[in-house]
Amino acid sequence: MSQVDAIYLPIPINFIFIGFEGKGNQEFKLGPEEMERWFTKIDHVFEHTRVPQLGEYLTPFYRVRADGVQHHHLPLISSINYNFSVHAIEMGEKVTEVFERAIKVLARRDDVSDTRSDGDQLWQVNIDEMEYLFTSLIEYLQIDKAYNIFILNPKRDSNRHTYGYRRGLSETEINSIKEDAGMQTNLLKSKGPIQNPLDIEKKRKPLYMTHPMVKFAWTSVESIDTAQWVNFCLEALNDIEKSFSGKSTSEIVYRQAEQLLHGKSFDLALTLRKELKSSKMLGLYPECLVDSWIGKERWAFLDLTAGPFSWGPTVGGEGVRTGISLPNVEKTIGAVIEITEEEAEDKLQSVVQEKFSLFGDDHHAVDVLLAEMDIYELFVFRHCKGRRVKLALCEELEERMGDMKSEMETFQGEEQEEIHRRKAAEAIKRMEQWNLFTDAYENYTVARDSFLSHLGATLWGSMKHIVAPSSAEGAFHYYEKISYQLFFITQEKVKHIDLLPVEQNAIKQGLASFIVPGQKVQFHPHMLALSEDPALAMAFSVARRAATVPVLLVNGTYKTSVRSYLDSFILQHQLRRLSGGELLRGAHFKSRSTLEVPVFWFIQEGDPLLIDKHYQAKALLDMVIVVQSSQSDWESHLQCNGQSILWDLRNPLKAGLAAAAEHLAGLVPLHLTYSHAHENAIQDWLWSFGCNPFASTSSGWHTSLFQSDTIARNYIVTSLEESVQLVNSAIDLLIMERTNDLSFKIFKAQEHSLVASYNSVVSLWRQIAGAVGDIRYGDSMRSLSMLEEASQRFLETTNATLAALHPIHCTRQRQVEVQFDISTLLGFIVVAAILLFLLRPRRPKPKIN
Repeated sequence: MSQVDAIYLPIPINFIFIGFEGKGNQEFKLGPEEMERWFTKIDHVFEHTRVPQLGEYLTPFYRVRADGVQHHHLPLISSINYNFSVHAIEMGEKVTEVFERAIKVLARRDDVSDTRSDGDQLWQVNIDEMEYLFTSLIEYLQIDKAYNIFILNPKRDSNRHTYGYRRGLSETEINSIKEDAGMQTNLLKSKGPIQNPLDIEKKRKPLYMTHPMVKFAWTSVESIDTAQWVNFCLEALNDIEKSFSGKSTSEIVYRQAEQLLHGKSFDLALTLRKELKSSKMLGLYPECLVDSWIGKERWAFLDLTAGPFSWGPTVGGEGVRTGISLPNVEKTIGAVIEITEEEAEDKLQSVVQEKFSLFGDDHHAVDVLLAEMDIYELFVFRHCKGRRVKLALCEELEERMGDMKSEMETFQGEEQEEIHRRKAAEAIKRMEQWNLFTDAYENYTVARDSFLSHLGATLWGSMKHIVAPSSAEGAFHYYEKISYQLFFITQEKVKHIDLLPVEQNAIKQGLASFIVPGQKVQFHPHMLALSEDPALAMAFSVARRAATVPVLLVNGTYKTSVRSYLDSFILQHQLRRLSGGELLRGAHFKSRSTLEVPVFWFIQEGDPLLIDKHYQAKALLDMVIVVQSSQSDWESHLQCNGQSILWDLRNPLKAGLAAAAEHLAGLVPLHLTYSHAHENAIQDWLWSFGCNPFASTSSGWHTSLFQSDTIARNYIVTSLEESVQLVNSAIDLLIMERTNDLSFKIFKAQEHSLVASYNSVVSLWRQIAGAVGDIRYGDSMRSLSMLEEASQRFLETTNATLAALHPIHCTRQRQVEVQFDISTLLGFIVVAAILLFLLRPRRPKPKIN
């Protein structure tokens, strides 16, 4: 037995390339050799990391600051490693055709009043309907037992030059509904559900039986493998296009709103229905146009043709998303445009004239030939090497190069000067080493390498931020039951809990989405009023603060904002003191199988109220705090595409769910991760997308399977790491124990139970890792309690073994050592002779009177 350095959890991931078979944008073709050359350089193994505790969340310049110090018994860099098995899948041109067709059919004008047809408008693609395509393709190929990252490179449509993806309605569409009372009434009267043509019959044709669990594998999907799926999708898209044909702008807007009301996006439907009933529609805002998305299941996509877009902190932020954050085919591969025959001749003539204008009449013929050779060599490298279609001028230059070589050979005679002979020899040697006029198209150009290196870095980022992100610092254990204690705190007493201005069903649905297979959830709502609880009112008042916060708006305007906020640490301290902490102790407070999650939801009227100056919710060690106030259009510190992101402070559900997930399982926002180089937390806002609680570009709060699996893995990592610590501490005790001949027998008697308990722990480690690799998190959860017991049993067996050895070490062994040799024998003889002489009997003397 030896101490354990690391445990590796296998994670299967598919990178699916669409539009890279030579029929997509810029006719870019990606081959398996290039893929292997670049993507085997991606770091396939990295440690699970933890984001240190954040200090004040945002400084005046919106930079996240973490102290970088470990506060818990689990280190920031874990001994649990993720071992990614990358499978690259190249789809055929028919699949590319489906996605190009879908972008065209499902795109609408971002500005409904813009009726130009010159292709300069901004277009929005309905992401809810695009989800059907991704989901159905994954189910058709049966690759759902892995994480799937789609990389799209569709050909750009000249009539829809700039496009992006959006969930919901654009600003002009929302305004048109606000201005049309009749449309609002008809929407409220409409009934669902509405059948989507893309919700096609589930057909399946497996791409592989099991994921190739190797470092890198490549598969090209033939057209015949996806023919059935392609036909279904094209028919459905044609039906959608016919349904939009001849429709007016208002009819198209009505149809989109109707689909939202009765579609699968529960949060959008809830918000739209609520605002339609209020008739003011104050809390309905357009979501950001994006070029990336995380689906509800185990897939995400990056569209390299869409955009460009930007988002992140308004000013002063780090790692913001810009127009060049994603690799761009047009700006790299497309920028290397092959010139025409006429342009090539003009360029060559201008270079020749410029070069030889500096030559005088006294230059030797060798120097003239060398200058000509330099010109042709540079021109051929730039405009002939690697062309798809060879220029006639390049063929002429190839012939001229041959003639120049013959001319150079004439200058190697003895009659020529030594310097000229040497120049001619070097030039001939240089020409013989050329490889400029090959017929094969050269793939490995600088532009391609630049693009592929950027793409490789981006895909590595998807593994780091989406598939296996960092967790919050701390230990997050698996419990069989999660019990949410919901404390709704108002200023005045409310007669019934249903009269509270909160969507309780949405809160419960969102919180229930954080459970993993095998868990159960309970909700215990409570109502508290500050007017009836002086101690609670005092705690609230003590924690309430005001601060002057400098604000720089997107348009460059500077202003100061006086914000009222709750200091989370003061409020936490005060709530702990209330009734001796009884508020934090539910019926299952000391239960090992049930986790109590106290959620304090403060509902305030009047001026906007935040937490720690900038936030609507915060996760603390033993509670979650959420603040709800009455402003519907709070201008946040974030922006997307040059517009401020507005928060509806009347509905802090998204922020509350993100805080609850952090408290429960350590989930952090998608843009945060741990950097080994900085030894601290860093930000990369490129990954802040999707309709989940951890992204800023959408108001959605649905938990994706990416996040559900991350919750399960965080439980697993905590259990594995604590198990490793127990095992290593036990082995360390055995290593430090002194051994001798007498203790060996005792140890042999304990050896069997010691090895058996150790093997049971190792067996459970392997069992859990195998289940994680197969995406069977339910099986892994069931093994965690057994792992805890087995690890504890190994430690107890170790302690029992050492306890049995200690009496042997403590027994004092007494013995007298006598050395016997010749000198000792002689000594005995001498002593005996002396004694004999002294003690011999004496002869009696006669007595004379």
